[in-house]
Amino acid sequence: MIILITGASHTGKTLLARMMLDRLKYPYLSIDHLKMGLIRSGNTGLTPEDDDELTEYLWPIVREMIRTAAENRQDLTVEGCYIPFDWRADLQDLSPDSISFVCLVMTDRYIDSSFDKIVDHESDIEHRFRDTGCTAEGLKEDNRNFAEGFARSGERIVLIDSDFEGTLQSVADTLYSQIKGHIRP
Repeated sequence: MIILITGASHTGKTLLARMMLDRLKYPYLSIDHLKMGLIRSGNTGLTPEDDDELTEYLWPIVREMIRTAAENRQDLTVEGCYIPFDWRADLQDLSPDSISFVCLVMTDRYIDSSFDKIVDHESDIEHRFRDTGCTAEGLKEDNRNFAEGFARSGERIVLIDSDFEGTLQSVADTLYSQIKGHIRP
């Protein structure tokens, strides 16, 4: 089983991937780690701020890693913001039942009421340098873009509107319920 988790920055993608790791023991791939490895090794001239270009650059690599895991009947969680809206077109040769997808989106209301909390928790799972360019307006715009793009593609959007931890726990519970029939002994 492949789990794809995407969403804008600060939405809890890595936290949800970690929750699934703890629960299912599935390894997970952070697309951010792949991005930074390629950037720091000099294998691309792109920078961490080149979001659209990074999606185009990283997705073919990630797509083939997903395909390889599926072909080898290996479980994998992939998390990151560099999953294109039309990702299904590239993986249509895989059984739809072999992939669970979720896009995490914070509402404007949640960002307005919880902005300080959001940035205070940005390093809970992985150490991050303080993103001094992170603003409430920027987060709202990014979240709206993810919501609109994936909704147009017919994908499931999970709205974080008030209870961040409760919402992620609910998503983890739902994913676990969907996947438990696919767990190999």
